[in-house]
Amino acid sequence: MLNALEVFTTVVVGVMVGVEFSVAFVMNRIFNALPEDSGQLGRAHGGRMLGAVMPVWYISSLVLVAIWAVAGWNHDGTGLVVTGGALLIVSVIMSILLLVPINNRGKTWTPDNRPADWKQQMNRWDRFHYVRVAVIMAAFALLVAALT
Repeated sequence: MLNALEVFTTVVVGVMVGVEFSVAFVMNRIFNALPEDSGQLGRAHGGRMLGAVMPVWYISSLVLVAIWAVAGWNHDGTGLVVTGGALLIVSVIMSILLLVPINNRGKTWTPDNRPADWKQQMNRWDRFHYVRVAVIMAAFALLVAALT
């Protein structure tokens, strides 16, 4: 049963990493290349859609990792799992303190109501997001290493 939990947790975290990686290195580049106001509208829609899904995914991933750490406490690799969980906690704290406030503003913007510095705010969000992606990628790598 522990093996199934380990694999399931690793897959859940890995898919989350893939989504966040795609946002950072694929979707935002697509949005930035769109003409006129399309990119900003795409970011706002993405902020609404992913802003509803990702908090549940981050917390669920963290809970799964915590269950894995407790259930496998006496097994090899537990230190890697605990460290991966700590990195996921860092990513949640980063999200709440740095990314969510910008996202909450950006998801309400339209070409008619966006602030003059909207691009600077999106660039700031992107920089924080790159760091968050690196943190969750490291957490995922630790979980993969714990499987072996």
